[in-house]
Amino acid sequence: MMQTSYAHLSAVASPEIIVASTALLAMMADVILLRKRSVGSRFAIVVGLGCFGCFLAIGRLLIGPAKGALADGVFLVNPLTSFIIISVLVLTIIVFLLSMHLTVTDDVGEYVLLSLLATVGMMFLVSTENLLVLFLSLELLSLCLYLLVAFDKHRASSAEASLKYFLFGGISSAFLLYGFSLLYGFSNSTDMVVIGKSISVAGASPIILLALVTTAIGFGFKVAAVPVHFWVPDVYECAPNPAAAFIASASKVSSFFAFFNVLTVTFGAFAGSADWYHIAKGWTPVIAGLAALSMVLGNLGAVAQTSVRRLVGYSAIAHSGYMLIAVVSHTQQSLGALLYYLLTYSITTLGIFGVIGMVEREAGSDQLEGFDGLRQRAPLLSASLLVFLLSQAGIPPLAGFFGKFYLFSSAVAGNRGLLWLVVVAVAMSAVSLYYYLRVLKHVFNRDAAEGTGGIRCPLSTSLTISLLALLTILVGCAPNILLNWIQSALAATT
Repeated sequence: MMQTSYAHLSAVASPEIIVASTALLAMMADVILLRKRSVGSRFAIVVGLGCFGCFLAIGRLLIGPAKGALADGVFLVNPLTSFIIISVLVLTIIVFLLSMHLTVTDDVGEYVLLSLLATVGMMFLVSTENLLVLFLSLELLSLCLYLLVAFDKHRASSAEASLKYFLFGGISSAFLLYGFSLLYGFSNSTDMVVIGKSISVAGASPIILLALVTTAIGFGFKVAAVPVHFWVPDVYECAPNPAAAFIASASKVSSFFAFFNVLTVTFGAFAGSADWYHIAKGWTPVIAGLAALSMVLGNLGAVAQTSVRRLVGYSAIAHSGYMLIAVVSHTQQSLGALLYYLLTYSITTLGIFGVIGMVEREAGSDQLEGFDGLRQRAPLLSASLLVFLLSQAGIPPLAGFFGKFYLFSSAVAGNRGLLWLVVVAVAMSAVSLYYYLRVLKHVFNRDAAEGTGGIRCPLSTSLTISLLALLTILVGCAPNILLNWIQSALAATT
């Protein structure tokens, strides 16, 4: 009986097993077989192996079981989790492709190992409704990211940013674990469904309020929301470019979905109301306040930046505020809008970091002045950057415009009381256009410094960035390409 159970578990968890095995193989290949090769050659081979493992996992998900639950939600497989895991794997592959020619470290095997183990953490994070497995998955993800941020040994600021990230992360994990322990003590279970039923029967209590606050603090750090956002600008600025891109994309997708799941499943009976005409005690007014603060502080903070990486970091805080609107609404439609927004935001963010990486490689800096005359030095990169930045600002017909429109409309579709939050979001989107245009002004309206040459961009990187830009345009003009897949996954899961 036990053997059959383990065999079934291995079959259902085979995508995670494939990625974890690939991580170990990549490490062994670099240490045993490739040490005498150049760093560039090792990077290409080991990163290629990592991409191959992710492709195998995607193939297994596409042909694997569509639904299933093991041990009362400890491990969950359904069309929605499979869709999100595939999205995370695709984003990981894109990060690998963009990092192939950015050899910021000689420890190639360790870099790929940590990246893939972080991906495994994300995969388990979205595939569980058990608080214990959820916490362990978050810690696996977080520990790998802390190390990846410190991988640029040529910059002391990289180690400093990693230390800040680790300290803030440790404190947030303590809050999260304390909240989970309160929920376990209250319900005598780590299953989110069981806890949710216990809360609905017992109603609000000081223990539940305290658990809600500590859980919001813990996940607020993971999704880069105010007031636990202080690590974001430093990490985005000082981490190796691929690590920053990884944190800004795949990590955000998995963390936001897990946060949405915890609030709606565990605290669903204690939602309250964030309507402007009827504020009721619960988690929705708390998250609505965090959303508004994140949008305001993120956008205003970005206005003052001269480092493009820090600008993107503050922008990420603002985008977290936009995404939290979908969490406040917490309907099936708003979940679809959140997933659409997360994926389109991740695509454009990866493209932005891809361009920043190429500029940094030539200019040695991510300051705005380093982007002067980029239209002449790298026409393809400048055109792609135009698409990415305008999409994040919400300019039609790009993917970001429909993402914001769908997100805001889904929030007020069944609840016009959230109109105040949407008004704040629209106003802050107008502010974001200002600082995005500041970057584009340096790209298109200023000439490069005398003696500055063109930017030599490797073919694989050029193709990846160009495809991301085309995808941003395509998904903006035909949003149903992605939206139908999301809605089908949601419909098949409920």
